[in-house]
Formats: sequence, C-alpha cells, structure tokens
Amino acid sequence: MKIRKQCALVALEDVKAYITEECGQIAVFDATNTTRERRDLILNFAKENAYKVFFVESVCDDPEVIAANILEVKVSSPDYPEINREYVMDDFLKRIECYKVTYQPLDPDNYDQDLSFIKVINVGQRFLVNRVRDYIQSKIVYYLMNIHVQPRTIYLCRHGESDFNLVGKIGGDSGLSPHGKQFAQALKKFIAEQGIVDLKVWTSQLKRTIQTAESLGVPYEQWKILNEIDAGVCEEMTYEEIETQYPDEFALRDQEKYLYRYPGGESYQDLVQRLEAVIMELERQGSVLVISHQAVMRCLLAYFLDKSADELPYLKCPLHTIFKLTPVAYGCKVETITLNVEAVNTHRDKPSGSTNSLPKSQTPVRMRRNSFTPLASPDTIKRTRNYSVGSRPLNPLGSLLFPEVRDGADQQKLQLQMGSACL
Repeated sequence: MKIRKQCALVALEDVKAYITEECGQIAVFDATNTTRERRDLILNFAKENAYKVFFVESVCDDPEVIAANILEVKVSSPDYPEINREYVMDDFLKRIECYKVTYQPLDPDNYDQDLSFIKVINVGQRFLVNRVRDYIQSKIVYYLMNIHVQPRTIYLCRHGESDFNLVGKIGGDSGLSPHGKQFAQALKKFIAEQGIVDLKVWTSQLKRTIQTAESLGVPYEQWKILNEIDAGVCEEMTYEEIETQYPDEFALRDQEKYLYRYPGGESYQDLVQRLEAVIMELERQGSVLVISHQAVMRCLLAYFLDKSADELPYLKCPLHTIFKLTPVAYGCKVETITLNVEAVNTHRDKPSGSTNSLPKSQTPVRMRRNSFTPLASPDTIKRTRNYSVGSRPLNPLGSLLFPEVRDGADQQKLQLQMGSACL
C-alpha cells in the first residue's frame, strides 16, 4: 500500500507539472481511488494548488454486465497482453473481490455530500449527480450521460466530386460532377452490401451532400452544422486566387491552420466547437453514415482517432473514399474503403516552412487568432452565402450582410478532473 500511495503522489505531481508548466487546463487522474483516505489525499492536493475536483465513480453490480464488460473491454487492456479469455475473466473477477474488501463508495447523503461527482451505475442504466458547480463539470455530466458501449459502426465520407472541386474552388454550393454522381451510385451499392440494420444517414444542407444522399434511396437527415467550414470572403475562390488577392491571409493560414480564421468566416477551432452537437449525437446513436465535407470530416476523424490540433487540418480525407470507424475499448478501429471512382485530389500538404520553432517538449499557449483583413475593410470582397434548396432564410436581405461579432481569445476555466473508477 505504501508503494501504491507513493505512485499516486508521483502521478499527482505529474498533474501539477502538466497544468503549470505545459499550459494544461484539465487533467484526468485515472486511478481506482476506492477509499476515502485516497480521495482526501486528492482533495488536499487540489486545495493546496487551487484546483477544482470532479469525481467520476462507476458502480456495477449486475453480473451479466460485469461479464460482458470484462470480455469486451478488459481483453483489450494492456494488463492482459495475448492471454486467453478464460484467464482474463477469472483474474479480473478475483481483482473485483479484492477491491470489495476496502471499497468505500461515494456517499452523497453524509460524508461526501459537499463533493462534486457523478455515479454511473451499471454502464449507464442509471446516474446520480451531486453538486455540479460549473460549466465544465456540466459538460462532463452531459458527455457521460450520452455515451454508450453498444456495438456500432460509423461511416464517414465526403460528398461526391463537385463541379467546384474540378476547378479548384473552395466553399460554395455547387452540384455533383459526372464522377460525383457515379460515386453516389457506388456508395448506394456499398451500403446495400453492408446489410446494416437501422442505419441513419446524415448530410449537410449543401447541395453536393444532398445529391449524394438522394441517390441512396433511403431517408436522411440534413444538419446545418455539418456544412463545410465557412471561408468568408474567400468562398468560391481557388487557392491561387486567394494567394494573389489576400497574400497576408494566405501566409497566415499556412502558419497556423487550426487557429486561423477566414475574414468573415471560420477557423478549424470554430468548426470543432460547431460540431460538438454532432459528435455527442454520434456517441448516442447506433450505426450512422455521415456524408459531409473535407474540413468537417477532418474534425470528426480527429475526435474518434484522437488526433491533435496540429494534425487535424492536414488529415487526408480523399473524395470517393469511406472511413469505417468501429469504436472499441481504448480506441477506435478504422478501415479505409476506396470505391474506385475517379476524382480530383483536393488535399494540400502542410507547407514545410510552417513548422513551429519551439522544442517538441514545449507546448505553446494556443490563442484564437483573427485574420489580418478587418471585416470593415473597403478592400474586402463580401460574398453572399449560398444556400441549398429549402434552406434559404425566409427574408433574405440581398447583398446586405451583418458580419458576426466575435470576441478575442476564449477565456477558459482551469479545472482538475479526477477519475474515480470504483467497482
């Protein structure tokens, strides 16, 4: 026990170093924390460093749920490399019996009534939430109450090749090219061959994704938040045109693609925040096919494949290719399926001169950056947003635009999140 306590103290020092030296904001202390003594140790550490604490307790007393969890989750655990399933079941059941001897559950009525925590009972059958004190804690509760462990498959693909893809223009609302229509038919055949029960199909509200879904001959849902990243004044322009007309903007985006925001448009950081509702709904659902766009698909892939903000804007999402994602314990299996329909390449590699000069061990503070070109600049070409059929506002105001007022760097709360994985 002395060694285990020392290991916990060392891990807590790692938490402190992450937050104070590496600009971390939320730390997950992943440990069993099954006794009040251990939880008091964590609380004292947090008090000394002015951190907030939120405990997550997983309680499972259903034998069938426990057995299924061991087979589906613990077999993939690093604790059991290449060991037969019978041994895993027997060994982990013995570990549970050992934990029962010292386990002291969180007590919302007396001892722990002032703590912030959530109890997840039998893998989401019931929840008990106690003293949620801020936005971050409420988002954690929201996330835990929406995820599930049932088997499912998520299919991600872009729309078929569009007319704008052919000429290298970004954004806009063009229709499918002949090859794009051919891909839509190939996608229909592929989905039929999968034999997926209760498959849901989601698209954006832009013409090219809707036309792709229409060819499937199945019901589908349109999500406005699945629309492609808004390129603002650069909508319907080629990269060559952007480099010529807005050289400073072009250079800025290459320097920090994730944080860069198009004048009058969005950044990848904005897009990630916009897609939160879609990601949460994907966690709630069974099998889903999402037909979207290059930037949107990059964000979704980055979430499920645990990619960093630096990697996200350069993930390769070619046209006419399906990414089959199967969430599993400790990760997500990914299979790439190419439907062998010709298409142009829309990927731009990361410029060699845009690498950060900081040492790899030093993580820079990320701040939201506005572009150089001000929205009120007389040189700014204001382009109206294109709408697909049925999605145009009821009272369009023609060329009169109301640029969205955006604030500066987001203020984020510092918070320490503690995982209390109890049995």
